[in-house]
Amino acid sequence: MQWGLPSVGHLRMGLYLLHLHLHGLIRGHDLELGRDADTGGQTTYVLELARALAEQPQVDRLEVITRCIEDRRISPDYAVQRETLHPRASLLRLSFGPRRYLRKELLWPHLEELVDRLVLHITRQQRRPDWIHAHYADAGWVGAELQRRLGIPLVFTGHSLGREKRRRLLDLGQHPDQLNQHYAMDRRIAAEEDALAASSLVVTSTRQEASVQYAGYRHFHPDLPEVIPPGVDTTAFHPHLDASEDDRVTALLQPFLRQPERPPLLALCRPDRRKNIPALIDAYGASESLRSSHNLVLILGCRHDLHQLEKSQREEWQQVLEAIDRHDLYGLVAYPKQHQRSQVPAMYRWAARRRGLFVNPALTEPFGLTLLEAAACGLPVVATDDGGPRDILARCRNGLLAAVAERGRLGQVLEQAAGPTAPWDDWQRQGLAAVAEAYSWQAHARRYLQVAADLCGQGSRPADLERMRPRLAAPTRLRKVYARISEP
Repeated sequence: MQWGLPSVGHLRMGLYLLHLHLHGLIRGHDLELGRDADTGGQTTYVLELARALAEQPQVDRLEVITRCIEDRRISPDYAVQRETLHPRASLLRLSFGPRRYLRKELLWPHLEELVDRLVLHITRQQRRPDWIHAHYADAGWVGAELQRRLGIPLVFTGHSLGREKRRRLLDLGQHPDQLNQHYAMDRRIAAEEDALAASSLVVTSTRQEASVQYAGYRHFHPDLPEVIPPGVDTTAFHPHLDASEDDRVTALLQPFLRQPERPPLLALCRPDRRKNIPALIDAYGASESLRSSHNLVLILGCRHDLHQLEKSQREEWQQVLEAIDRHDLYGLVAYPKQHQRSQVPAMYRWAARRRGLFVNPALTEPFGLTLLEAAACGLPVVATDDGGPRDILARCRNGLLAAVAERGRLGQVLEQAAGPTAPWDDWQRQGLAAVAEAYSWQAHARRYLQVAADLCGQGSRPADLERMRPRLAAPTRLRKVYARISEP
């Protein structure tokens, strides 16, 4: 395929891509995943995507724009203006709003300041980005403003959509006013509408996300989305556990468990209501067969003092601890305070060596990268029958889905998957094969660039400040350059 790369004179230039990831804590090493509700799977996705794209020969330069944070409560790493991710990719931290760390719901009043900074950043350069890729609603709004002012094409990934989250939380009995007060839900959904109206392409991870979750938006058009499943880093996530790794994970969990050699039910996520961990504890605690055969291992981010966590996390931990106490699960449940991101692959392998299961009981799951990480380490799964897990399990055939909203159903599926007749070895083999075949970051990056190829040539030209005055520009739909992925 011939790539329509832009040129200046006779000099051919590769692509210049700008990604927006505005909330949470992001750096190129030792990710603090689970430290709060804003630092989770999206952070991993953006970093892995950036590095994978930078490896492609068509890409000359890639910047990930995030927030510069100066706060004694967090590492000074997050105040470094520019951090190298790859010889052709970097994190650029721009200041907007207060210096201190803010959760994403408090960033909305400060986004206009970021738009102004980005307009200056772009117009002062010798070339414009070929396109801007906005991640989540806040970045989507910023990207839409940049598209309208500068005419640079916008690519949008919602990651977690406000309408779907609102629906699930209302089903759990929360009041609409409460949702707006804590989650700024109306503002978030309006920003998603703005992003969809300005986008040339929406990158989704699953068909369900593309056809169901986005369908409730006024500015959604069925031609916008392309399904490009994320990849998994198979250099880190693989099935080969060495003895020292086994010993370190055992040492981390042994203080909690009377019989640490038993098969574990492993859950790994941040402490967030959507992740539905209290329901998992209830399902385990109510099952005599699970309590007698398996341990429950909960890796729920890192904490120093529960009282120092933000309110939503404190409330979630309160429910977790109350559920453990209610079922008297001491000696059966591990919930360590601290772990390193580098330990996570070993935890999957540790659980697989003991013929355990990875469990994702989330109320909503746009994709579920942890399911692929578990599969790549040889660990079968039980996952929510929502969103991404449907696609992953259909392709990987390495476990069971559970309708977690149905009372008692999660426990029934866990008993089935953990029972003596479950095809654990088949699940392990099928999961490993599917990850190797279908889920790599290199394949994701190649398909991503192929889908967005028609954006090439619209940017990356010498800066013409007169041409780049703020203007309104309707996005043009990207020409389809590959067939939609087939059913697995």
